[in-house]
Amino acid sequence: MSFGTAIASGFRHYSNFTGTASRSEFWWFQLFLVLVSIGVGAIEDGLNVVWAVATVVPYLAIGVRRLRDAGFSWRLLFLGLIPVLGTITMVVLWLQPSKAHLDSA
Repeated sequence: MSFGTAIASGFRHYSNFTGTASRSEFWWFQLFLVLVSIGVGAIEDGLNVVWAVATVVPYLAIGVRRLRDAGFSWRLLFLGLIPVLGTITMVVLWLQPSKAHLDSA
């Protein structure tokens, strides 16, 4: 999936917590969120808060879909609430290959 397609898909399915999201879709969307956050933060800190609030649901939705695609339960998303270790754990889980590809191989 390309960068633009991933962004469009991420916002088109902003509240869809069912289904799956490929690694490329997930990571391109995450890159977009980070880049815009940096850009908006450079302009005005208050806008950065608005951006974070506006994108929290799409972020959670694509995170849940990515976990599901990798064969994990959406409940593992709560591990991300643990400082440092939770973030590392989530990155490792999100990096796992798609389970659908493993089943068909």
